[in-house]
Amino acid sequence: MIPPGHIPCGRMGGNKDPEDLMRLISKLSLVALSAAFTFSATAVAQPKDKGKGTDMEFEPDNATSTPPSKTLERAIKLYDKKDFFSASIELKKVLDGESGDDAKNKQRAEFFMGKTLYQMGFYAGSLAYFDKIVQAGDAHTYHGAALKWLAALSRVLPETSGILEKIGTYDPSALNDSSLASVKDELLFLLGRHYYRKGAEGDFDKAIGLFQQVGRNSEFFIKAKFFEGVTYVRKYEGKPAVDAFKDILIIGAERPKAYKADDISNYNELAQLQMARVFYSTQQFDTSIKYFEKLDQNSADWAESLFEASWAYFMKTLNSKALGNIHTLNAPYFEDQFFPESELLKSVIYFKYCLYDQAEEAIQDFNDKYRPLMNNLNELVKKYDDNAEFYDYVKKVKGNKAGLDVKTQRLVMSVLNDKTLLKTFAWVDELNKELDMLQKSDKAWQTTQVAAEVLQELTVQQSVAAADAGKVARDRIDRLARELGSLARDGSKIKFEILQSKADKMTADSLKVGKVSGSHKEEPILVDDEHFQWKFNGEYWKDELGYYRFKIRSRCPK
Repeated sequence: MIPPGHIPCGRMGGNKDPEDLMRLISKLSLVALSAAFTFSATAVAQPKDKGKGTDMEFEPDNATSTPPSKTLERAIKLYDKKDFFSASIELKKVLDGESGDDAKNKQRAEFFMGKTLYQMGFYAGSLAYFDKIVQAGDAHTYHGAALKWLAALSRVLPETSGILEKIGTYDPSALNDSSLASVKDELLFLLGRHYYRKGAEGDFDKAIGLFQQVGRNSEFFIKAKFFEGVTYVRKYEGKPAVDAFKDILIIGAERPKAYKADDISNYNELAQLQMARVFYSTQQFDTSIKYFEKLDQNSADWAESLFEASWAYFMKTLNSKALGNIHTLNAPYFEDQFFPESELLKSVIYFKYCLYDQAEEAIQDFNDKYRPLMNNLNELVKKYDDNAEFYDYVKKVKGNKAGLDVKTQRLVMSVLNDKTLLKTFAWVDELNKELDMLQKSDKAWQTTQVAAEVLQELTVQQSVAAADAGKVARDRIDRLARELGSLARDGSKIKFEILQSKADKMTADSLKVGKVSGSHKEEPILVDDEHFQWKFNGEYWKDELGYYRFKIRSRCPK
């Protein structure tokens, strides 16, 4: 299987020795599809299920070696009574050595402190305590027991909190412990996600093996199956990827009650989109188009599917539909989404039909719209050197209070709404929420050592997280500016070819390469009994989106 989105030179349009312009088309197509596959890997966030579970309270058989102190006993009784504020104070005494407990009892107090802070809603503080247990490894009596609480934290914390990395320190065999039976499928999925994100040699195979162990009746099965397919895509193995995505489509058709309705709808759409991309990458363009067209207007990825499908239509020389899709993307309904490459694709299509004036006009449209925006982005990323300051600036942008012009504001927001970046922001938001919650907690508790410790932990983590979020946001905006610059250079190359053709400086051989002959039969626009044909009058209607067709006739030599 060839890399996703790559059209190998020598096979495009049946030409054995394509010209530079044809290589450029291959490059543009690679940009479109590689970006799409990057999205697939980050499209799905963990559910924000804040349920506490009914079987979380258990301890290992070898939890203690000597009787606990009165302080530790009192702490555990307070925990059982759900007096978590008081329990945390007593547990802190144990951890500070004030109670005289031995090492194993201190480990028990550490475990209970993680649980207590979780129950109080200080999830970041809780994670810090469980992280100590994780780092201690098997030397800690509660190392295995902590896994169930890490699974619980994964439901309320974003991935950028580092939760997957902590779960990833466990050997998969640890999941066979009978005490983890109720969360085993969830942990298999999370551990698979860890290896998927890690992506080093052999990690993809480990991820796939873990995803495939998730039980079919588990609510995590459909999620694991999707990531299994995506992992095969990243390994450039098309057939098993398609098989995994087909499993999801079957679930989408049958809609079994084992899975959440929203998960079925969400992953069904994502699977359709990935199927389309896989078949495009293997040049099965008809099948690719079929799956692109399965997404409807209500899908969050519909505009993306229209754009990507336009490449498949282009490769099939069905350019009336390719141009129609590009025309749809210019509708005001998509003013918050940007597809700059579509202008270059439009220019290439016109070029292939020897419609040089229209091809040049498309390049000019790109330059008029995106070159000023590219300059604005370059200025924006230089605004603050400090990443934390840049994060504060980005918050103003997100609140539409940064004073940006409308087009630049929309373009920047299209990047800031990237799902990976949203997870990064979510971690800062969680830390800010917990800091605010601490300030509003019981006044007497705020004066305790445990509260001071939690405050220090949250403050340090918030500072680091804000700087990380600022850096990621800057990198995203900078990458967008560089992508626009690269597309602008590609546009200049296309314009050079256009000018050469208009001046009749191309050789007879090169005129044949990649062009649509003047004797090519114009594509018919067929209208069935359920539709009508209307001429576009400059006004977009929502029910017409996706149905536009362009009549296009070649002016190339026969």
